[in-house]
Amino acid sequence: MVSVTSSVRTVSRQAHRVAVGALFFLLGLCFATWASRIPSIQQRMGISEAGLGGVLLAIPLGQMLTLPLAGWLVAKHGSRRVILGSVVLYATALLGLGWAQNLFQLVPCLILFGVGGNLTNISVNTQAVGVERLYKHKPIMGSFHGLWSLAGFVGAAIGSFMIGHAVPPGWHFVGIALFILTGLVVSAGYTVRQDSGVDPDQPIFVRPDKELLGLGAIAFCALICEGAMFDWSGVYFKKVIQADKAWVGAGYTAFMSTMAAGRFGADWLAHRLGPKRVIQLCGLLTATGLSIAVVFPMLPTALLGFLLVGFGTSAVVPLVYSAAGRSTHMSAGMALAAVSTIGFFGFLLGPPIIGFVAGATSLRVSFAFIAFMGLCVSAVAGRVRV
Repeated sequence: MVSVTSSVRTVSRQAHRVAVGALFFLLGLCFATWASRIPSIQQRMGISEAGLGGVLLAIPLGQMLTLPLAGWLVAKHGSRRVILGSVVLYATALLGLGWAQNLFQLVPCLILFGVGGNLTNISVNTQAVGVERLYKHKPIMGSFHGLWSLAGFVGAAIGSFMIGHAVPPGWHFVGIALFILTGLVVSAGYTVRQDSGVDPDQPIFVRPDKELLGLGAIAFCALICEGAMFDWSGVYFKKVIQADKAWVGAGYTAFMSTMAAGRFGADWLAHRLGPKRVIQLCGLLTATGLSIAVVFPMLPTALLGFLLVGFGTSAVVPLVYSAAGRSTHMSAGMALAAVSTIGFFGFLLGPPIIGFVAGATSLRVSFAFIAFMGLCVSAVAGRVRV
């Protein structure tokens, strides 16, 4: 009887892992699909550069609206129910973005897209924590986040193909949305049905304990680095490195490539060195890579530096989320929401801080500040139980 149960459990956890990994990929594909067609939608609606910056704030606005609710919904109803509903919302909002004809239609759809994005983020990471428990806490969170990053490349490639063949965003998004919903139907039956610590009476606002605040601080510093790299890599290569037009995007590509690759290797490394040491190593890699790019602002050295930054930022958030999901102070969903909320503000604040520092001093000095944030990741990790 015991051996049969053990066998079933082994098969079940593999199915859970594939299903949740598929959901991470689908969610990454959804976001990358929107991002790949932003220029097309901007051109069609005649939105200026400044106007586009204001319009894009609708996504974080939607995310912020659900920051206090996402964890509570997962704690009350379970991540399985929330992920099923939120993926449908995410895909539906994507359709709205593709068919919006003016700003009055686009902005509400962007807010819904942000709402769906945050709900899926908390619920799918709670699912990942549940699968990780089936593996006796063997680190596997990095591979899930690696699939999200991999989907970013796939979504960008599909977007380039659609643009090259003059396919309107609406029809492009219809195809992707149908693919996402089909994947959801296939995966839904293999998601984790019972989260750890689900409490129907869990209050919406729960004060995080010292450990969660420490994990949140690590996520905050790490996501300042990520947010800055996402938004400022191209600018740095253009204005500081003064790269040729064909190489302006090389820094961003180098960063994204090693970040995706690093996430697939993060689990193996964490299993051997321990999550704390890996996070500290990642912080040092981020600081080292950025320092190289700042001190030696030439194309080869800057590329090397950005490659190191990609490795440095790759494992921090997955390992922090994994640690938060094992909290004994509150349910996995609430703990993830707490840490994610703190980290989210780092992601939002990073790009404007870089702009402010660059305006007051120089872009090289602002990137030196990001290097300091990498050192903060290592320093805080040394004081927190991961």
